[in-house]
Amino acid sequence: MALRKKLWENLVEEFSKTYFMHSRFYSSRVDFKKLRPMVLKRIQNRAKDYPVKGMVPVAREVLEKRKVLIQGVSTLMQVFPVLACKFCPEVYIGEKGHLIQTCYGYKRCGRKRVHEWIPGGLNDILVPVETFRLDNMFQDVIKHDQRFDFDRVPAVLELCRQAGASIDDENLHPGMLNSDWGIGHIDGGGPFSPSHLMYIAKEVLDAWEKLRSGVQRLLLVYPSKVCKHCSEVHIGPSGHKARLCGVFKFESWHGKHFWKKAEVDDLVPPKIVWRRRPRDPPVLVNEGRDFYGHAPAVVDLCSKTGIIVPTKYSCMMKIQGLSAPVSR
Repeated sequence: MALRKKLWENLVEEFSKTYFMHSRFYSSRVDFKKLRPMVLKRIQNRAKDYPVKGMVPVAREVLEKRKVLIQGVSTLMQVFPVLACKFCPEVYIGEKGHLIQTCYGYKRCGRKRVHEWIPGGLNDILVPVETFRLDNMFQDVIKHDQRFDFDRVPAVLELCRQAGASIDDENLHPGMLNSDWGIGHIDGGGPFSPSHLMYIAKEVLDAWEKLRSGVQRLLLVYPSKVCKHCSEVHIGPSGHKARLCGVFKFESWHGKHFWKKAEVDDLVPPKIVWRRRPRDPPVLVNEGRDFYGHAPAVVDLCSKTGIIVPTKYSCMMKIQGLSAPVSR
């Protein structure tokens, strides 16, 4: 009994030494008004480290590849039709839309319906993501009543601008996504040759991959935020306080965003679409939806020209997958 008591006392003593040695105690008498100037000075000193000189070429390359991507997609859309659903964001690349029942429509309509297709545009392939244009990276947080004092610009352009790339006012205008642009445009509006289309598709696919990789590298250096419940993006160390989140606008917090770290897909959405393989029926039906593949809209559009897409998309596209059984 005495030995057990001795062991217990030694154990408690050893635990107490370890706990108090690695513990940190905070006093409740800290004057935060005195700490505020120190915090603000630290933020100002941190702003002197930006923009990072090594990331300026990356930002310039992202701008150049974005321009090539917009021009190339606009040119390919003149040859390959793009369809968009009238009631939901679904997009399909082909002459006839599929019959897969994935349309959720309006709230008053029934879900899992067949899509109603209309001609699509450039914004259906390259989804525009806008954000507030800041005066500087570490400025004060934008409040709700200041939301109209700042312009809305494409998020990728704002990221590149904060990274040190110079951007013209024409590039900052959202209307720059104009389908009349086109690389390799033939005078007189003549048809494109297959080899010319394949060349354009290779340039577009290369621009797509380098744009996403460049944005990913920039996000490692420049903090960006995205709302957990909606697609709102903010380029900066902290999100804004504009109450624009429509998911919870009727709740107690009145539309405030809940911010988290932004990823590449938040700034450059891939826009996944159904893809028809050569062995699939001319019109995709709902019964074979488990056998059909998917692909980012840009990748599917480029593959229509006959080029070989990167192998990382093979699993998603189900290139080697089975075909849907024929119903009799």
